[in-house]
Amino acid sequence: MIDAAIAQVANQLNNALRRSFQLGEELVVVSSPYEPDGSVAANINNKLAVFLVNLERDTVPGYRTKTGAGEGRQARVPRPVSLNLMVMFAANFSAANYPEALKFISSTIAHFQSWPVLDHQNTPELDPRIEKLTLDIENLSVSDLSNLWGMFSGRYLPSVLYRLRMVTFDAGQLDAQLPVVRRTQAGVGA
Repeated sequence: MIDAAIAQVANQLNNALRRSFQLGEELVVVSSPYEPDGSVAANINNKLAVFLVNLERDTVPGYRTKTGAGEGRQARVPRPVSLNLMVMFAANFSAANYPEALKFISSTIAHFQSWPVLDHQNTPELDPRIEKLTLDIENLSVSDLSNLWGMFSGRYLPSVLYRLRMVTFDAGQLDAQLPVVRRTQAGVGA
């Protein structure tokens, strides 16, 4: 589902940028910015690369119960795992095209400022396993930004980081069946 969420966001942004700049080519690609050897990925030249930087678990501990597991019983299932994805949008343009990089980063920010939530009403092609996605821009200090790009071979690209909320994994696996305890008027369990 992580791949579906990032692909959906990239596709929506790609379509918006292509319409805005009246271009026929793909502008947004889901790709790591660098190859394992540290060289720049060839498929992101003059493109806006979208890639996963980190995952965060949105913590909601414990179990939940569902009724209807059987006569007088409830099913106990683990709570779904909800994740926030830290997603980077980085513009990889040559020095001569540096203004283009800034233009595409600015357009990315403007797009998600005006369209911060993707759900099934405004994005019918959204994966059915995903209820909705919300994009929030993340602020990074210069030192945090330096550390982050240091993980990616240390070569900074004009970029913006977003928190993509919530990708929820719910396998729906039954953990246990529990008896239902009912109180009578006298307060004694039946």
